[in-house]
Amino acid sequence: MISTKKKYAYYAFGLNISSELPLPELDCPAIPDANIDVFIKVLGFSESAIQLESKRGFTVYKDEVAFEVPNTALFSIRNGKEVIMIPLEGFDKERVRLYILGTCMGVLLMQRKMLPLHGSAIAVDGKAYAIVGNSGAGKSTLASAFINEGYKLISDDVIPVTFSNNNIPVIQPSYPQQKLWEESLNNFGMDARRYQPLFERETKYSIPVKNSFHDQPIPLGGIFELVKGSAESVEIRKTDGLEGFRILLHHTFRGSLLQRLGLKEWHFIYSSNILREIQTFQLIRPISKFTPYDLVSKILNIMKEGNSND
Repeated sequence: MISTKKKYAYYAFGLNISSELPLPELDCPAIPDANIDVFIKVLGFSESAIQLESKRGFTVYKDEVAFEVPNTALFSIRNGKEVIMIPLEGFDKERVRLYILGTCMGVLLMQRKMLPLHGSAIAVDGKAYAIVGNSGAGKSTLASAFINEGYKLISDDVIPVTFSNNNIPVIQPSYPQQKLWEESLNNFGMDARRYQPLFERETKYSIPVKNSFHDQPIPLGGIFELVKGSAESVEIRKTDGLEGFRILLHHTFRGSLLQRLGLKEWHFIYSSNILREIQTFQLIRPISKFTPYDLVSKILNIMKEGNSND
């Protein structure tokens, strides 16, 4: 039986996507007749059974990761090719899109053996620089400061890292949107009333950045880990050896699934190949205050030094 469901075509995360659910955040349509890499399907209980070991956490089979968002939907990510969504009572399309473009895509990238880092990526002078860190470290705020200085966003939240034909690590663009807390909006003089709050996060907002978006793959130039420290001023230090592996492992999106997916060895080899080509740094910012433009200036100086040594 041929499906009569309307389908939408997009290009994001380095993938051609066919979706039965409209994803307005992805305003980059796939080229005509492109081979589809990922299918996002909306099914009912009678059409597809998703088995969960429990209603909390992830259920992992050989080629499938499933989870439930209570009062919203069931999700299944299969073979790196399909995302299945089954609406539940209380379904909210905006909340569902957050999970599809976040958790589901992060898991799908791992299934396809594309490394998803958790952070923001900015294009500077022909190279991509990833800013990773724990929740609340200020990754998106720092990326916004770069954007305000005229640089372009490549990805926010899930950063897809692949390799070029000559084994150079490359960042694939995701989609032109940031997620910022109201405090950050206030610091940048932005009126929160102009933006859409994220579902159940009334003080965090979706910020379109269509005019400040880099929509092509770009070589990875470096990775900066943003952390909070006790010092009163910003400190930046180069990280070497095993610390680079720690940064990549700790800031892999949904990295807790690597062991269950049998991808620990792949992740180590993939990380080795990345670290062979780029440098990693740790940015230590004061807990008491956050001056993103000061960080931007210091990071740009490091980037310039790195480029002059190439």
